Amino acid sequence: MRRFAQRRSTVGFLLCLPLILLIAGFVIYPAFYAIYLSMLNKKMTTFVGLSNFTFLLKRHTFQLVIFQSCLFAITSVILKALIGFILAHLMHNIPGKTQRIWRGLLLVPWVIPLAMSTLTWWWMFDPSYSAFNWILNQFGIASVPWLGVGWIARFCTITVNVWFGTPFFMIMYLAALKSVPEQLYEAAAIDGAGALQKLFFVTLPMMRNIIAITVLFSLIVTFADFDIVRILTSGGPQDMTHVFATYAFQVGIQSGDIPLGASVSLFMFPILAFAAFFVLRGVTQRTKEIAT
Repeated sequence: MRRFAQRRSTVGFLLCLPLILLIAGFVIYPAFYAIYLSMLNKKMTTFVGLSNFTFLLKRHTFQLVIFQSCLFAITSVILKALIGFILAHLMHNIPGKTQRIWRGLLLVPWVIPLAMSTLTWWWMFDPSYSAFNWILNQFGIASVPWLGVGWIARFCTITVNVWFGTPFFMIMYLAALKSVPEQLYEAAAIDGAGALQKLFFVTLPMMRNIIAITVLFSLIVTFADFDIVRILTSGGPQDMTHVFATYAFQVGIQSGDIPLGASVSLFMFPILAFAAFFVLRGVTQRTKEIAT
């Protein structure tokens, strides 16, 4: 027992034990309990198997929720990745002290609590007191019902998510850019490579792993987003902006059908597990190639 207690692995396990217990209590147990709830009837007295899932798939509203969740998450992540990549390159080429100032300013949207910043956006989209409509009216353009028309409301929710999440991509990509050896760029310049060739044949290959992991992390967080849609539209108009999280809240908490709400929330799992499998497999393969 003394030799076992003195092992580095034993010490490491004991140091990690509080975190393991925390994860088990707040992540693993709720996940399995949600699976259990999703297989009960509304009164939570009878086991119904997968009936809740089949019932949801037959509902037009839930089919719309699946489409909107994928549209919201995929569009937001693509835009955040592109804008973050551009900002990271701009930051990378700014001198030291000035770069720190701009980097701090651009991180502000990500640092502010999401609920607080979304309330500000809600005021700017408000039909009566909209700052955007006031600007449009100054140029003689009619007011726009930002949160009152389905596709415009979808655009607004995506815009707020992109505004909030882009700084995270920028700081991750900036860190990756700083880790790329300058010798590679010098060698590429000697071989006659231009700016685009350096980007596609030096920068992107060296950043592929961090890009993939950042996109995966953001995809998981965006799919589970609740605050933006709940504060801006509450899923309206006519359920055209509902995502998994807000629809699960409406069905499970507001309507009192907790098993059905649990079933809605679990629909995210296979989508994210599928994406995580392929992304992490690609990262692992590239890591092995670099190591060999």
